[in-house]
Amino acid sequence: QVQLVESGGGLVQAGGSLRLSCTASGRTFSRYGMGWFRQAPGKERELVAAISWSGGSTFYADSVKGRFTISRDNAKNAVYLQMNSLKPEDTAVYYCAAKPSTSYAYWGQGTQVTVSS
Repeated sequence: QVQLVESGGGLVQAGGSLRLSCTASGRTFSRYGMGWFRQAPGKERELVAAISWSGGSTFYADSVKGRFTISRDNAKNAVYLQMNSLKPEDTAVYYCAAKPSTSYAYWGQGTQVTVSS
């Protein structure tokens, strides 16, 4: 069992930056792939970025490429999402999730990110 807790959300002006953090309980964190998802009102949840267990492989949605960076620190049981050049369309609740095998099985409670224009 893994418990995930996100932090770092907030209100920022367009063009600004935020860094989201996700800390995990459990000794198997370093073996899991991790992802950041977001869900805006009235929209489906989408995968924003993902990182392999070792950190050697990453994925980004086209909408955030070049602006967001995912990273992890297995020694701290943490995964991060650095968000730069934020746009109003980035406004959403952001969730981190853990993928023990082929699907994301553990989810955090989410953190709100609001970008004002």
